[in-house]
Amino acid sequence: MQAIKNFIRNEDGVTAIEYGLIAALIAVALAAAVKTLGGQIKSAFEAVSAQMPAAKP
Repeated sequence: MQAIKNFIRNEDGVTAIEYGLIAALIAVALAAAVKTLGGQIKSAFEAVSAQMPAAKP
């Protein structure tokens, strides 16, 4: 019984879980940003590419 009480009071694992949740939220935010800005970035690179003269071998 004492082992269960000690396990419940132990907060070492809580920190790891919090770091995991923070990492997951950052990953979700990055994925949303890439999805939102992906088309705009592609258009910008295509516009720059169209402005450049073709390379001659």
